[in-house]
Parts: sequence; C-alpha cells; structure tokens
Amino acid sequence: MKIVADANIPFIEECFSSIADVVVVPGREIRREIMAGADVLLVRSITKVDEALLSGGSVKFVGTATIGAEHVDRQYLADAGIGFASAPGCNANSVAEYVVAALLALGKKHRFELAGKSIGIVGAGNVGSRVEAKTRALGMKPLLNDPPLARRTGLKKYVPLNALMGCDFITMHTPLTFEGMDKTFHLADEKFFGAMKEDAFFINTARGGVADTTAIRNALASGRPAGVVLDVWENEPNIDADLILKAQLSTPHIAGYSFDGKVAGLMMIYRAVCEYFGLEVQREAGDFLPDPDVPEIKVDERAADEQTIIHDTVQQVYVINRDDFNTREILLVPEAERGGFFDDLRKNYPVRREFQNTAIVGLDAESPLAKKLGGIGFKVGELIVDCRL
Repeated sequence: MKIVADANIPFIEECFSSIADVVVVPGREIRREIMAGADVLLVRSITKVDEALLSGGSVKFVGTATIGAEHVDRQYLADAGIGFASAPGCNANSVAEYVVAALLALGKKHRFELAGKSIGIVGAGNVGSRVEAKTRALGMKPLLNDPPLARRTGLKKYVPLNALMGCDFITMHTPLTFEGMDKTFHLADEKFFGAMKEDAFFINTARGGVADTTAIRNALASGRPAGVVLDVWENEPNIDADLILKAQLSTPHIAGYSFDGKVAGLMMIYRAVCEYFGLEVQREAGDFLPDPDVPEIKVDERAADEQTIIHDTVQQVYVINRDDFNTREILLVPEAERGGFFDDLRKNYPVRREFQNTAIVGLDAESPLAKKLGGIGFKVGELIVDCRL
C-alpha cells in the first residue's frame, strides 16, 4: 500500500511505515502527478482535495489531520466511493489554550482584569466549549452563539449573535461555510464590527474567511473594536501585511499547533486508516509524546495578584508574544517571499506542549488560585481538569 502525506503531519512516516510505503510532500505541492499509484492521501488544511486532484486515480481513502474539513470535497469522495476521516477535536484544547494566552497577554498589555469581563463565543463545539470552560474558570462571563446547536438542543444558553455585541471580547470558533442559513463566510463583516463595543477586542482562530479583511481594516481605522487578535487570515499564505502591523497579536495559523494536538490528529487518522483497510493498530500516542520540557511549576500565591501569577505561569509553557514577534518578521522579507516565510513558520513551528503536561506545586489544591490554574488546564494535585462542559 502507498500513502502520500503532508510532510507537516508529525511522525507520519514513523507511524504509518508499519502498514505502508509513505511518500511525504509539502502540503501545497500535493498534485495529481504525485498521487500516481497512491491508495491513501493524508493532508492538513492547506491541501485542496477534490475531483481535480483525485479523479481517475487509485486513492481509496482520504484523511485530514485537522478539526475542519472545508478543504475536502466530501460529496465527491462519497460519490467516488472513497473513504474519509477527519480528526474532530484533536487540537481543540490547543486552540482554547491559545485564546487563554491571548486574553492574558491583552490583560497585561492594557492593564485590565479579566475577571468579570464578558466574552462572546461564536461557535460552541469542540473548541468553543473549551473556551467557555477556561474563561469561566478565569472569572469571565461567557455567552454562546451557535445557531445549529440552538436548533438541535433547544437550550436557552445559546443566544442570537446580536446578543454578543455588548461583550468585552468576541472570539470566533466556527467552521467556514459558504451557503445555507448558517453561512459563516464573512460572518464578521462591516455590520458586525460596527455593532461591537468600542473598547472590545475581536479574536479569530477559526478560519480566515470567517472575517472580512477589509471590514477588519476599516473597523480598526474607526476605533471599533479596540483591537484584534488574528491567527487565521484570508488568502493564506499571502496574508495582509497591514493587518499584521495593526493587530494586537498576529500569529501564523498555529493556535491549534500544540504538539499534543498534532499527535492526537495523527493517531485519529492512523486508527481510521487501519479500520478502513482491516489492519491491526500497532501505534499509540505515547509512542510519540516526549516528556514535557516543563513538568512542574512552583507557584507562590503571595508573589503577585492572581492574574499576574496566572499570566506568568502560562508564559512558562507557552509564550504567545514570541509567535507574534516571529510573524511580524514577515514584514522584513521581500513581498514575493512572504508567503513562503508564512509557510515556514508553520512547518518549523517549535514543540509546544499543552498545560495538562505541567503540574502546579506549592499551592493548596482547594485555593482559588489553584482552581483557576486547574480550570485552564494545568495539573493541580492529582487532577487534570477536563475543559469540556
């Protein structure tokens, strides 16, 4: 069996070589000619998988090591009898931790307390539900907007989009869809930003097309909202240089790039391939996860106020400002090379472990500070808090 895979999926050869011959290719270079004789195609979000790529070929199964599958024409796969699997939820915790790090960074920069502030969460699935739990643990007041879930469950906790416009933060966690009653393409448009509070902040870690680039630029120019945090961009990898400068935090589509999330995505598609072809599962996540660089952090709750301590604790595991700094270096290279620079930032992204790998020591596990640190994902005592509701 032959597998063609995106080289940016970690351990792809080590994991799949026991069941197939693996050919790794940069995701943007996966083309028809490379697919000759392939039985399986494994991708991430930058590869468009459709009839143009696969028709007349030998591929029997497609897997994407990502939560979303907007880059895959699933109807074509179904019509062609090609199996498919994605990795829902694999990097949801990573994205939620990114949002926490961004909120803490904004709080430090602008000298405000997060506790008591409201956050509107657009999309309450795998990622959004974790963002809700973590922000609630920080003392924030989350509001949820998710029309499909509202219709499916009838729960009153899901509110209309306009009910979020008075929030101090709005964060996007929807798939990218282009039609239907729940279309999300350019959901954040001129009207959306015009309705936000002047001192609010907008965060997008979903897909670039969920927010209209021109609308963001115009909104920032008008002073509403006060700032934006952007991890995803329209027209990646050729992203808007002006927005890089104007965003509070600019990062290269890496919110979900924790090492734990990548390995989880790998294992989900590995098991799916084994099941589809009736093969024995021979690999486990533990085969690829190293010991954490920061196994424990000693915390002294007398050292500073709670939010400062939480910020500084998170910084020891994930420095979001470093990702922002590296992204801004795109502006130092010639314009024609910026797309490649963006892709290289993702391809060569350093190992980032999730909070759950780090134990907090020096605190009473029942103290308010310990509960907040546990609530955002750190291991406190013997417990790791599951940040899903």
